[in-house]
Amino acid sequence: MAKKRPQTKAAAPQLKDGEVPVVGAREPCPCGSGRRYKACHGRAASHAVTELVQRPFEGLAGECDWVALRELVPAATVELTLKDGLPEGVPSVTLATVLPMAWPALRRDDGSVLLGLQNDTPSGDISRDLADTLTRALTAEPGTPVAAQRVDPQGPRLQDLLDPAAAFEPAVHSGFEFWVPDSENATPEVSASLERANAAAIPTVRLTSVDSSYWCETPDKNHLRWVMPHEEERLLDALARLHAAGTSSLGEGTRLVGSFRAHGLTVPVWDLPSAMTAEECEKPAAAFAERLAAALSDESPLTPEERRARGGLTNRQVTLS
Repeated sequence: MAKKRPQTKAAAPQLKDGEVPVVGAREPCPCGSGRRYKACHGRAASHAVTELVQRPFEGLAGECDWVALRELVPAATVELTLKDGLPEGVPSVTLATVLPMAWPALRRDDGSVLLGLQNDTPSGDISRDLADTLTRALTAEPGTPVAAQRVDPQGPRLQDLLDPAAAFEPAVHSGFEFWVPDSENATPEVSASLERANAAAIPTVRLTSVDSSYWCETPDKNHLRWVMPHEEERLLDALARLHAAGTSSLGEGTRLVGSFRAHGLTVPVWDLPSAMTAEECEKPAAAFAERLAAALSDESPLTPEERRARGGLTNRQVTLS
C-alpha cells in the first residue's frame, strides 16, 4: 500500500467564505488553503459570475426602455437617480447607449459620470457588471475613462444603486455629440470615433403615444420595434388572435413580421412603408395598444386559425440576448 502523505498546515489562517476576496484565477487562494484561487473558492465565484441572468433589468424603472437602449437604439441618454444621492463632486450620472472607443464609463472633467450600456460584459449578469462599472466611475479621477474588469459575484446590482421611484425617460439623439461638451476641441481619437459612430447610426425616434416603442429608418423600409412587458406565451397568444383577425397591422402597407427576444422580454416588429414617419405611427400604435389589451384579457382557447397564426409568429422570432 502506498504510504499516506503527511498532512500539512495551511500557510495562513482559514477564512470564512464571505471573507475571501476575489483575486486572479492562478493566484494562491486568499483563504490559505495553498491551492490556486480557481481550484478553491474561485469555483463558486466563477459559477456565480458566468450564470446567465435572463432578465437583468427586472425591478428597475423603465425595464422595457433599458432593453431597447441596450439592443435597439443607437444614440440615447437617460439621467439616472441614485438611491443615496450623488456623491460630493459628481454633479450628475447619465446612462448612454454608447461611449467613445466603447468605454464602459467616463468621468468627465467636471466630475459628471457617463455610463455606457452597449458594451460586452464580463459576467452573465449585466446589471451587476454595470453596477460595478458605475461604482468605480463615481470615484475615478475626473477626465478619465473606466475600464472593464471581472466583477465580484457578491457585488451590488443596479437595483441596489438606483432609485426605483425615479422616472426613466430616455432622450433619443440623432448623433453622438453628447459625448463631449465641446466637440471642436475633442482629441483626434474621440473625433474619429464620433465621426464613425454618427455615420453608422440609424435614425430612431421614441413614440410618445405608447411606452417603449421605437420607430427607425433604414434604406429599404422603416420599422417599429416595441418592447413589451407581458409574459411571452400570453403575449404571443394575444398577437396570434389579432393576426388571425387581420388586425395586427398598424395601417395600410404595414405588417407585423415577427419579434425579437431580448433580456427576457419580447419585442414585436412591424415593417412600415419607407414614407411612414414616426409621427404617423402615433395614432395607429395607440389604437393597436387598445386592441392588444383586449386580446390579452381573452382567456379562451385559441382557434385552429389562431394556432396557425401563433406558429407563424413563433417561427419568426429572433433571440438577441
